[in-house]
Amino acid sequence: MNEIKKPDLNAPRFRKTSYGTLTTEFIKGFRTRFPQYDSLSNADIKNIINSFNENVWKTTIELRDGVELPSQIGHIFIGTCPPPKKRYNMDMRTSLEYMQKVKHRNWESDQHIAKIFFTTFANKYKFRNHELWAFNATRDFSRSVSAAYPENWKKYVEVDPCIKISKVFNSNNYRLERTEATETLLQEYDEFDI
Repeated sequence: MNEIKKPDLNAPRFRKTSYGTLTTEFIKGFRTRFPQYDSLSNADIKNIINSFNENVWKTTIELRDGVELPSQIGHIFIGTCPPPKKRYNMDMRTSLEYMQKVKHRNWESDQHIAKIFFTTFANKYKFRNHELWAFNATRDFSRSVSAAYPENWKKYVEVDPCIKISKVFNSNNYRLERTEATETLLQEYDEFDI
């Protein structure tokens, strides 16, 4: 094992500037596009959008096949992947305790890891520049996945790292099944109809 140096907690840090999508410009544009919702406050609009997003990621964790996003934006699912071979997945807490590099072993999930996948490569998601779309999971989503994964890790779709996601998505092992309950929910759903 290699020795590890303790990080300097008082050293200068680089913090990447992040931009949110729920800005005042977005809310003004929303109100001009949908004038019937002028009575809602900014906080109400943000709460509606955040609660919808929370329902999406909770459903993604519960269902093996993931979730289709509205307006055919794409598809999100959780996949089971083998451990990375090139990258060293280091357990920092244990490494600092023993002052040696200690690798995560993921004994609860037979050394498999969870990954959140977003794809737009199905036939029904063919729209202009669909390959430029990306997905960044929120901290709550990724932490909830890491908490739920060791208990039900066999439930999720197994993804080979050498195969494109479009082939996994179109294979016979992966089928998105819609039940009658989801069909009625999708027909009745209107995120701003209160």
